[in-house]
Amino acid sequence: MSIRNLDGYAFAKMILAGAHHLSQNAQIVDALNVFPVPDGDTGTNMNLSMTSGAKAVEETNTDHIGKVGIALSKGLLMGARGNSGVILSQLFRGFSKHIEQKATIDAKEFALALQAGVDTAYKAVMKPIEGTILTVAKDAAKKAVAVSATEDQIDRVLELTIDEARASLDRTPDLLPVLKEVGVVDSGGKGLLCVYEGFLASLKGEELPQAASLPTLKELVSAEHHKSAQSHMNTEDIEFGYCTEFMVKFEEDKQTFDENAFREELSEFGDSLLVVSDETLAKVHIHAEQPGVVLSYAQRYGSLINMKIENMREQHSSIVSEERDQSSAPATPVAEKQRFGVVSVAMGEGIADLFKSIGASVVIEGGQTMNPSTEDIVKAIESIHAETVFILPNNSNIVMAAKQAATVSSREVVVIPTKTVPQGMSALLSLNETASNEDNETAMLEAIDHVKSGQITFAVRDTQIDGIDIAKGDYMGLFNGKITLTAKNQLDAAKQLLTHMVTEDDEIVTIIKGEDASSEEMKALEAFIEESFEDVEIEIHDGQQPLYSYILAVE
Repeated sequence: MSIRNLDGYAFAKMILAGAHHLSQNAQIVDALNVFPVPDGDTGTNMNLSMTSGAKAVEETNTDHIGKVGIALSKGLLMGARGNSGVILSQLFRGFSKHIEQKATIDAKEFALALQAGVDTAYKAVMKPIEGTILTVAKDAAKKAVAVSATEDQIDRVLELTIDEARASLDRTPDLLPVLKEVGVVDSGGKGLLCVYEGFLASLKGEELPQAASLPTLKELVSAEHHKSAQSHMNTEDIEFGYCTEFMVKFEEDKQTFDENAFREELSEFGDSLLVVSDETLAKVHIHAEQPGVVLSYAQRYGSLINMKIENMREQHSSIVSEERDQSSAPATPVAEKQRFGVVSVAMGEGIADLFKSIGASVVIEGGQTMNPSTEDIVKAIESIHAETVFILPNNSNIVMAAKQAATVSSREVVVIPTKTVPQGMSALLSLNETASNEDNETAMLEAIDHVKSGQITFAVRDTQIDGIDIAKGDYMGLFNGKITLTAKNQLDAAKQLLTHMVTEDDEIVTIIKGEDASSEEMKALEAFIEESFEDVEIEIHDGQQPLYSYILAVE
């Protein structure tokens, strides 16, 4: 059976099949994670992200493929978890943007939509790395465009596209040395391939591997959700004296918004320019000498909200406008709005309590094995009654989702890209209620650089990485995210790691005990520090975190 046109109903079925096939293979994708730590959750993140997109599609009953694409894009955007989930959402954001005005598409338009997705995803990543999901998506889309020049059957174009995606996935170790060293292909690329395979099975009316029949979306969502688990630019150059930030809320009777053209034209007014947008809003940050000119230009596209201008030469803020989007006045008085609020991500009740005790407004449960979604972070932001909200992801795999949440939220949001709990704690402690947003951001970023982070966890498989032989069950010491050593027991691993981390200039060692560390072992580690590093002060907290028996901070 040849398929030459694709409508909304058929595309919706493809999305459901793609989400299901990815869910069936999520553990396999997780297992391909390069590092042998027990929080290799690329498959989980992509699965939950795709499921969120599919759920939004299921709630959109239409044969208009463009409207189905819009629903998919919004669902993915709000459900995106981890770097892999955010990139997946950007791939289908570009795809959906390309088809949004079309009731049906043919093979050529399908291929061009794949390419549009690749273009969008590459722009979303500050420093794209080849040998990843981006490469697989790019090679597959290039093949689709080439094939569609002579082939008008969508199913045949997709078959050949998938063949190229598989070949590209097999080539990823040749592009990314760490993959070859460990002996795996890219996990994100594998996840994308699973989605495409689900698409094809749906188009051809075939059963998916590992499944006799497709579950309903409601079954898929309930099965997954019970688990619940690019940035502001800084500059020292003050040639342009006013830090200007605002959002444009698009309006139908105004000029059509083109992000690339807008960014290029706006660059003439200053430097340190950042423009990010979705279908309804654009967020802008620019250092300009004439901020009024910038604002007037932006009004061509819609109304302005969340405007803020700071005179950088005088080192103080001069707010010229307030938020316009207050919905309706509450019947009862509300508390006075605070200057700053903080959203922190943490895994472990003790760590959550620790963040709250030093000033976090909201703590989202997440980190190892379960990254919060964009929507989770947005909800946390909106729950805080503050002029500016700082986000502390505390995990490298949550930073992109946090930045995406910042662009979606209508609030003033600053993401501090903390990648560890110690970094998050140090950043939070440096927040000054009387300082400006820019000064606080600078201070918090400096605080991150001044703390050394260590973690003790266990290996989930045999591997070799960075010249270190690792056996399944070994305990590993990670120093600033890099596997540094292994040991047969966690106490020895902790001792070795501290010896590696602490220097004569350090003054404080903070230990956050996980649920796998005993009190007796903790006492032995404390005694080791007192004997080995006489001049350091020791702080101990019961973090109750899973997977990481010890989290260490040295300052």
